Amino acid sequence: MKKAPVNRIIPFSNVDGPGNRFALFLQKCPFHCLYCHNPETINECIHCGACVATCPTGALQLIDQKVVWDEATCVQCDTCLHTCTHLSSPKIEWMTTDEIVQEIKKVRSFIRGITVSGGECMEHADFLLELFTKVQKMGLACFLDSNGAYDFEQYPELMKVTDAVMLDIKAIDSEFHQYLTGNDNAKVIKNLTYLLQTDKLYEVRTVLLNGFELQNQKTVESVSRLITDHCRYKLIQYRPYGVRKEGIEALGATMFKEEERLQCAEIAKKNGVKDVIIV
Repeated sequence: MKKAPVNRIIPFSNVDGPGNRFALFLQKCPFHCLYCHNPETINECIHCGACVATCPTGALQLIDQKVVWDEATCVQCDTCLHTCTHLSSPKIEWMTTDEIVQEIKKVRSFIRGITVSGGECMEHADFLLELFTKVQKMGLACFLDSNGAYDFEQYPELMKVTDAVMLDIKAIDSEFHQYLTGNDNAKVIKNLTYLLQTDKLYEVRTVLLNGFELQNQKTVESVSRLITDHCRYKLIQYRPYGVRKEGIEALGATMFKEEERLQCAEIAKKNGVKDVIIV
C-alpha cells in the first residue's frame, strides 16, 4: 500500500475546487516560488534538529537522529516553521491511502469531492493513483491542484481517475518563470495544452505581482487566448503574508493595485474567458 508525506488535511474547504471539499496537502515541491505562501511544504525534513531547541512545548524531540513530532503536545504555534531554514516542516505524517480514505469517510456526507495539493502533489503520482481509484469508488470527484512541473501525459492511468486539474501558470515568459520558481515553464505550457485537449482543466490561476505589470499582462494575454471559455481564470493578487524573506526582498511587501487587477481581468475577458475571478 502506498504512503505519502502529509503536511496538512483540511476536512472542509470551499476554495479548493467546486463545492465543499476534503483538501489534502502533500510535502515536497520542485519549484521554489518566491511568493510561496506555504514554503514549509517545499522540502522534506533533513532532521537537523534546529526546531527541537525552539519548540516551546517540547512537542519535538530528536530520537535516533530523527526529529519526532508529538501532535498531542503541539499547540500549532509554528515556531518550528519559522526556525527551519530548509523550507520544510517537522510536522509531517506519512499516511497510507487507506488511512486517508478513513479520514474522508468521516466527512463523506458533507463533501462533493477531494482535492490534493502541496507542495506539488505530482511528486507522489503512484500514491495519487491508488488513492483516487479508491475515492472514485466512493462517488467523489478527484481534483489535482498542481503547478504543472510534471508531464501529465506521462501518467495516463492517473489521469483516467482524475476528474479535473487546477493549474498554476506562474508566467508565460520562460526567463521570468525561471526567476520566480527556479525552473523553466516548458512542461507547464505543455500540460496546459494537454489538459485543454482532454477536457480535464477546471481552472487556471496566475498571481499578479506589483512592479511586474508588463509580465502580468503578457501572461494573462497569452493564457487567456489559450483557454478562452474552456475553464475559469483566477487572478490572484500577490500578498506578502507568509512569504519568506527572500521573496519579500525580491518582490516587495506591496500588494497589487486594484486598477491593475481590473485591467488584467479585462484582457482575459476580451480574449473570450467568460469566468474571470479576482481574489
